[in-house]
Amino acid sequence: MKRGLRVALLGCGVVGTEVVRLLSEQADDLAARVGAPLELAGIAVRRPDRVREGVDRELLTTDAQTLVTRDDVDIVIEVIGGIEPARSLMLEAMKSGKSVITANKALLAEDGATLFAAAREYGADLYYEASVAGAIPLLRPLRESLVGDHVHRVLGIVNGTTNYILDQMDTYGAGFNEALEEAQSLGYAEADPTADVEGFDAAAKAAILAQLAFHTPVTAADVHREGITEVSAADIAGAKGMDCVVKLLAICERIPSADGHNGNGRGVSVRVYPAMIPRSHPLASVREAYNAVFVEAKSAGSLMFYGAGAGGAPTASAVLGDLVAVARNVAGGTPGPVEVTYAELPVLPMGETVTRYYVQVDVTDEAGVLATVAEEFARHGVSIQAVRQVGLGEEAQLVVVTHRAPDAALAATVEGLRGLEIVREVTSVMRVEGEE
Repeated sequence: MKRGLRVALLGCGVVGTEVVRLLSEQADDLAARVGAPLELAGIAVRRPDRVREGVDRELLTTDAQTLVTRDDVDIVIEVIGGIEPARSLMLEAMKSGKSVITANKALLAEDGATLFAAAREYGADLYYEASVAGAIPLLRPLRESLVGDHVHRVLGIVNGTTNYILDQMDTYGAGFNEALEEAQSLGYAEADPTADVEGFDAAAKAAILAQLAFHTPVTAADVHREGITEVSAADIAGAKGMDCVVKLLAICERIPSADGHNGNGRGVSVRVYPAMIPRSHPLASVREAYNAVFVEAKSAGSLMFYGAGAGGAPTASAVLGDLVAVARNVAGGTPGPVEVTYAELPVLPMGETVTRYYVQVDVTDEAGVLATVAEEFARHGVSIQAVRQVGLGEEAQLVVVTHRAPDAALAATVEGLRGLEIVREVTSVMRVEGEE
């Protein structure tokens, strides 16, 4: 048995406490898998007086800077979150020769390039499986198993809070606020749910997925983001009428060049928004707070990853998986793979993304209404796939589903409809996915 490997832990909240528990409970198994025992060298916290069940108070320190640069520390685990001081501490750790494991999706999505550059410069490992989709093994397959393939699309549900809310709205007819309150009472949503319901959390994860899948720099700011706060009962009812369900989707696509000869493509599209998907699609059956992601590759075909996407224990499981991999590398003296963004593909604006729309319009019930509406779609170059008209006394309701068209043209069509005298209200507008 080789000498023990010493681990520094930054943060001891829900996830950090679970990491400490697993390190203790599984110490013998972890040592056998690594080939050396893993020992906690210290735990950096802001409030050392707070009671933490199962955590040795002798390990606690408020001096994170000193902890990550100590000579007897081999590996640093960061689970404090946020941008600073996490970024500075991780950079100091790698500069001091330590390998780093993090669950920090916000930092990776904002400034992953700086962290990856530091890992290359100092020959350190930087692993971050826990940053996306909790316990689901998703990043390592993209980073290692599929590195010899050509990934062209990643599509999935990566936020458990919004999936729970939309599932309650679809299954039980709950309103948005009612479903949100239920999610908060169960611990799926924070007291301030903005990061989840406005799509910020999913956008950060989409940026990380796109960067890995397409070997190109992508930040959260590059991601087109729409949350679920505007999803209405009319949207849910409209989806049911089409035998669809509404999900908040993260979509990362490699867009081919016009001639089809450029292997890397014209660019990438990365977006997060609520969309209708057919109930026959596997993602439609993902219930409550679960996550699921499809990866589509040229040779491997379609792969689906499903499981618990959040929570202390699932996230800690992903951290421990990274810890074993990194510890093996450290013990063997060989660093693992480092991200290479050689492709340098541009992130295309949302207006150039080709999508489909579902549009529900209340109109005056008079002759020629359907022709006028169809003319507005044609004026913007948007082809109609299907249309349904229902009379409502002096009013009528039109439901239009389009063929695929540039998103800018679809948005302009909806804006044009709102300006027509015969249109009383555009009651529902939603993208349609999963029928390609």
